[in-house]
Amino acid sequence: MMAKHSKKSWNILADIGGTNARFAVQDCATGDFGLVASYSVDSFPEFDHALEHFLADVHDDGSWRPWPENACFAVACAIEGDTLSFTNSPWSVSRPRLSAALGHIDVALINDFVAVGQAIAGLGHSDYLTLGGGTADHDKPIAVLGPGTGLGVCSVVNAGGHTKVIEGEGGHVDFAPVTDLEIQILQQLLPHFGHVSVERLLSGGGILNIYQALAAINKTEAVCGSPEDVTSSALLGADPLASQALQVFCEILGSVAGNLALTLGAKGGVYIAGGIAPRIIDFIVQSDIRRRFEAKGRFASYLAKIPLMVVRKPELGLQGAARYLEAGLR
Repeated sequence: MMAKHSKKSWNILADIGGTNARFAVQDCATGDFGLVASYSVDSFPEFDHALEHFLADVHDDGSWRPWPENACFAVACAIEGDTLSFTNSPWSVSRPRLSAALGHIDVALINDFVAVGQAIAGLGHSDYLTLGGGTADHDKPIAVLGPGTGLGVCSVVNAGGHTKVIEGEGGHVDFAPVTDLEIQILQQLLPHFGHVSVERLLSGGGILNIYQALAAINKTEAVCGSPEDVTSSALLGADPLASQALQVFCEILGSVAGNLALTLGAKGGVYIAGGIAPRIIDFIVQSDIRRRFEAKGRFASYLAKIPLMVVRKPELGLQGAARYLEAGLR
């Protein structure tokens, strides 16, 4: 057995979304990730149980000291108070319970898209694919949106040489249809949701919402029963309705990204992150996303100069949580 004095100091990082909970051990000496684990939210009735499972794995590994030095948890909800409830899962997180479970250390709780924004600031050119536009102005704001279980949104600015991430809840703004078909989709969704936010379309569940709305509009059977079914059928070309749903998804994504660029003056570029985009990147490339991004009437030429990027780098949330700790932003 490894001697106690040889065990390594570590930080604990987490990226907790509505579908998956990702944890990592970060070596304090090197900054590298040691253990990395991803758990399905559905596998644990409470967040605390998933954390206990990871801590048991860390203990069993035998390489690390009993308690972490620092902790940063990126969570998919608004950061208000010490007890947080997730938007798209039944879990909640309590800062006092977290601290007690980790040896009574201070715990940084940040919005998951604050972490993504931190990670965006550290990307290399190979970490994303650019879909048109000119050269990014690095002195201007960057906009980030990420369809996944929900729709995360943030902006990133250069504040005196330091990265400042401004969190928001832009996924819950009103869906603004542009085409006759999108108006019909909105009419299908209104009775179900009352308020139809862009997240109701730009998320995993949103892909299924679009598909089911199209089935109703076309008076045809909805064969696919899950977002994964719709996506895989579209990518395989197995279901024309699924292919249309994914095309509509990409068009709305382009429209919302363009709106965000105008709202924020995001001449630093617009990044599409989240769990969905990397899995359908080839489909996105051949879609109408760039045309819809620029289709803003008198401001089309303004948007034509702004680069639109799809992020390919995995584990952005964990990378961003690490950057948050390293920058001493708590």
